Order: sequence, then C-alpha cells, then structure tokens
Amino acid sequence: MNNENFDTVKFLYKNFTYPFPVLKNPQADYLQEITDEQWIDGEYLWIYKNNPELRKKYKKTKTAHITACFFSIASFERLKPMGKLMLWAFYNDDLYEQIEAEYLGDVRTQSTAILNGEMEVSASTIPLGGMLASLRQELLQFVPETSVFRLSQMVDRYFSGLEAELKYKKNEQFPTISECIALREKSVCLYPFMQLIEVEAGIVLPPEVHEHPVIQRLQALICQMTVYFNEIQSLRKDEATGCIYYNMVKVIQNEYKMTLEEACLESLRLHNEGLEEFISLQNSLPDFGMWNDAVVNWVHSMSLFLSGWKTISANLDRYNGTAFPSALELQKKLSEI
Repeated sequence: MNNENFDTVKFLYKNFTYPFPVLKNPQADYLQEITDEQWIDGEYLWIYKNNPELRKKYKKTKTAHITACFFSIASFERLKPMGKLMLWAFYNDDLYEQIEAEYLGDVRTQSTAILNGEMEVSASTIPLGGMLASLRQELLQFVPETSVFRLSQMVDRYFSGLEAELKYKKNEQFPTISECIALREKSVCLYPFMQLIEVEAGIVLPPEVHEHPVIQRLQALICQMTVYFNEIQSLRKDEATGCIYYNMVKVIQNEYKMTLEEACLESLRLHNEGLEEFISLQNSLPDFGMWNDAVVNWVHSMSLFLSGWKTISANLDRYNGTAFPSALELQKKLSEI
C-alpha cells in the first residue's frame, strides 16, 4: 500500500481547486500580534511557560491569519473573539490528541457548560476554561445567547468526533470510509466557525434557517471537503503522531488496498463530488423570504473557508514542516496541569 515517491503536497495544491475568491482581513497582522504577545506569551503563557520552543510552534501556526482568511470583512472587534476560538481549537486539539477517550467526556461537558454560562471557571478543572469563558463574554457583545448556545452545540459535536477518533486510535483499528468521514466531519472543527459568520455579518438568522436541511447539508459539505483536503495535507503529521487510524487517506488505503497515490486520487474524486453538490445547492437555494439576501451572503462566506484554508495552509510549517507539537510534549503537559 506504500508509494513513498509520490509527492502528496504537489498533488494536493495542483488538483484541489475552488471557484471561490481568496480574501483576507487586513487586520491579520495586528491580530497575530495580539495572539503571540497577549495570549500565547501573555494570558495563556502558563500553559507552556517552560517550553518556549513549543510556544514558537504555535506562533508559526499563524492562527490569526487563518481566522483572517475565514472572516475577511469582520471589524477588528468582531475578529478578535474569532481569533481566540481559532487558537483554542488548535490548543484543544493538540492537548487531547493523546488522552484516553473515556476521560474526554469531562472535558467535553465542562467546555460546553462554560460556553453556555452554566459553569464558572473556578469550578472547572480544564486548562482552557478561562479562554472559553472570555470567548463567551466577547461574543455576547455581538450576538444573543441563542447564537452562543448554537456555537456550544457545535463545539459539543466536535468533541463527539474527537472521542470517536481516540477510540479507533487506542484500538489501532481503522474505521470504514463512511464511518471515518462521519467522525472527521465533526472533529475537523469547522461547524463552530461557521456559526461565527453571524458575528461577522452582524445578522442573526432565525432557527428555521439554521435548521433547514439545505443549510445543514451545505455546512456538512464544507466540513467534508476540508477533511479530504486536510487528510492529504496532514499525512506527515498524522504518521508522526500515530493518528493514521482516522486519516481518510490511510482509511481508503486500508479498505481498498490501494497505493498512496490511488488513495489520494480517490480522496480527490470524493472531494470533487462534494464540491459539485455544494455549488449546485448554492446556485439553487430555497426561498427564505426576507432572509434571502442574508442567506446568500452566509453561504458565500462559508465557501471562502475552502479557498482561504488552501491558500493560508500552503505556507504553514505545521503541515509542511515540523512546526507541530509532538505527542510526548503534549502528553507531558497534560499530566502536569
């Protein structure tokens, strides 16, 4: 099943293409300064206080620039909590990549409770509780409680995917392709960010829009396409950290007994099927009455996640170099907290 001479990075950026523009918020550099100096080396310094090299790796991840590509027209005041959620997502994902699945439930429960305002940070035992509490307060400046609650539901969905990943990894067992895309759709952690489009636009859509099957399908497709892209991009990182059991490319290889190149081609085929469906749905949205224009803009904003991620991730050492935390580093940190 191996094909070590196949250049996955070249294949990825040549073949995964999008008909959507690439836009970037002009506040990216300023937000990155805040991220590096006020958060990584400031408010949340204690998490990796004795490991400056690991903090440097997180700075190289350029989470503010990822945020800026997702939310290109947000004012700085609205962009800032989005940037905090992005840093939280990377911190959280790395911290719990090695935890036992049964212990993740408490992290999941506390995280959503803090986001919902149902738990004080002082009563929490998770290291990122303070980050989530401040995120909640910042978001409530721009959206109502109902929007923050929907965000917490999507964070809960992310944790459910993460729990499934950990079980497959612990058992050194590959899921089926359908099982893998179902769990990775959740754990790729894009559902929470799509809810923040309301913060950027300043328009809160009603429940009947968010719950519409077409809107839900469009969000699922964004997540799934990102998974197909990200799995090829993350091969080196996943092999280094033992996470191959839920990497879609490796799952395809395992199920079909394919070479690496063949598995990447199959990932591309599935990705392009999703892209075709997304564009078809985007061009024939249902009638949402007075919300039509807002929904059109919301779906357009979702599409920018794809083109934006491809562009910004091409230059991230986290995927193309060695700027990702090692499993040993993170396991040691978690045991100390």
